Formats: sequence, C-alpha cells, structure tokens
Amino acid sequence: MSKKKKKATLRVLPGHSRGLPVGTKVRCADNSGAKIAQIIAVKGVKTRLRRRASATVGDLVIVSVKSGTQKMRRQIVPAVVIRQRKPYRRSDGSWIAFEDNAVVITNEVGEPKGSEIRGAVAREATEKYYKIGSLSSFTV
Repeated sequence: MSKKKKKATLRVLPGHSRGLPVGTKVRCADNSGAKIAQIIAVKGVKTRLRRRASATVGDLVIVSVKSGTQKMRRQIVPAVVIRQRKPYRRSDGSWIAFEDNAVVITNEVGEPKGSEIRGAVAREATEKYYKIGSLSSFTV
C-alpha cells in the first residue's frame, strides 16, 4: 500500500504576510538623505535553498541606497520596515495595508539615523523599536 504524501506549505508567521522579498525597491521615510533603497537581505530570516527571503512590517533589513544625497548614494545600511502594501492580519483579526512600501534608515541596533519620520508608521514597528515610534508623526 502506498501512503499519500502531504503537500508542503509555506510557513508564515501568524498575522504577518511577508510582502517585501529581496530585491524590492522601497521609499525611505526619514530625513537621513536617502530617497529610494533596495532590500538586499533580511536579518534573522533563513529560507530554503533558492527561495528569496521576505520581510514584513517591523523587520530589520539590509538595504542599498539607490537615490538620495551624494553622501548616502551607494551605501549599504540597515533599515526597519515601517509600511507595506500587501495586506497583513493583526492579532485582533483586522487587516491593514498601506499606500506604499517604506523603511527608516537605522543603525545595527534599530535606532533611527534621521531625526524625523514622514507618514504613518505601523504599530508593529513601534512596538519593536520604540525610538521609531517616538519620532513618528502618527502610528496606525
């Protein structure tokens, strides 16, 4: 008798749809000098061979600055994702999505490099990195 094999499913953290794979270009929402950055790695995410790592709101990512001031361009810096377009589910059961994908340039610990954050910041990012929450204009 042959046994049926179960289909393998992609394991996703409860409540978080990972909507930003490696290679995504995102907007920088702070005044650090960067305007557009590209995600090149996601800290703490390990995947299967040849599967792209993905990030969600509140994740620490490594980005390459594509446009901005002369000093910031072509720099490789850490950043925290504060908004994502793909809808994700919160623990209270509600779904949320933003207009754009955005990051804040930080240091290795998660403290912002700039002194101002433009636009909304997701609550999940402010819970992990409280300094980002204190600099933001409003939290959703």
